[in-house]
Amino acid sequence: MAEPDQQTLRNVQENNEDNSEKGGEDAGSPQSVGFWDHRLKEVRHTAFKKWILTNWGVFFHAEQNLSSFVVYIVDFDGQTPYDTTPIPPLVGPTISQLSNQMVSSGRPTLGFLNVPPSNFSNDPIQVRQAIYNWDAWVAVIINPNATAMLYPAITTGNTSYDPLGACQLVYQTGRDDTTYHSFILPIINMLTREATSMVEQMWAGMVLQNATDPVILAGMQAAPQAISPAIGFSEFNLRPLYPYTATAATTIGLIYLIIISFFSFSFYLPIHMQYLKPEGHPPLKFWQLIIWRWFATMTAYFVLSLAYSLISFAFQINFSSGYEVLETAVSGRVNPTAYGDGTFLVYWMINYFGMIALGLACENVAMVIGQPWMGLWLIFWVITNVSTAFYSIDIEPAFYR
Repeated sequence: MAEPDQQTLRNVQENNEDNSEKGGEDAGSPQSVGFWDHRLKEVRHTAFKKWILTNWGVFFHAEQNLSSFVVYIVDFDGQTPYDTTPIPPLVGPTISQLSNQMVSSGRPTLGFLNVPPSNFSNDPIQVRQAIYNWDAWVAVIINPNATAMLYPAITTGNTSYDPLGACQLVYQTGRDDTTYHSFILPIINMLTREATSMVEQMWAGMVLQNATDPVILAGMQAAPQAISPAIGFSEFNLRPLYPYTATAATTIGLIYLIIISFFSFSFYLPIHMQYLKPEGHPPLKFWQLIIWRWFATMTAYFVLSLAYSLISFAFQINFSSGYEVLETAVSGRVNPTAYGDGTFLVYWMINYFGMIALGLACENVAMVIGQPWMGLWLIFWVITNVSTAFYSIDIEPAFYR
């Protein structure tokens, strides 16, 4: 009998291995493969895409978008009708020039915008009102007579001179606490530090030119703060984020709201399907089924949003009037509840319409694509909506708008 050739032996061996693998797969779980196995190519690509979107998709082009955070630079120094002295202004022009240099440097920075005081009727309080109305994220106000007050502080030895009276920093962390502290505050701090250092050096050089004058020497000894730091920035947080437990209601809680809105589709689906199953009754007309589902879903969201909103009371978030905070707003109110006793109702309705916007989209998509694609839709829906809830749209790519 002729011996089998080598090719025949290889074929028999491969068939035995295939049968062994198939037997193993039939008997139990499939055989595991390495991470870089060619059969996992599509899975790896899908996983990478989801991982990238989940981790840093919202931060794509974040540095380039920093200029979307508008910061007003309003220079009242040396401006009429406040300042009529012949002293040339130093503080205001220095800060304005510094902000222009930061914008033209080519490095990522905030959208510093020099706005003339006449745009605010020469009234610093109207600048605060603009920040309160979200016209800009921050306002750097150089107070009237900021430079003029430095001279008498030295010539008269004014011991009560306060450098913080030279400039104001106006903002409201309640607009978006995470965005302010993560993206805006570091650059604002750099501006204020450099501005203070520049003014201090220039002003000290001017004063030291007359250091032999006994009056100047006496003034420097009596009011050293007028030399160093010379100027400072008083901060006014018009609407602080307070209480801090409100962070959960405005961030993580929104994830729950999305998930509840999504899964309400599967919760109520068996109820809706009873109208279509001809079990002792004719099926309901499709367009009337849509009306029923719309009405039932909207009513369910009304109750579910109320239940979700009531959870905030467990965290002692105050929704009534008379709750004092650290700083007063432009209007003079010391209450973060902008709608008084109706604040909880507004909060409830925001959650209610939020569930409508999120949930009805899921209802529509579910009726079009069905299972098993709803899971993929949920990932996309949660990522896109949570990204725009956690971070300001100003800094996000246009995709998230």
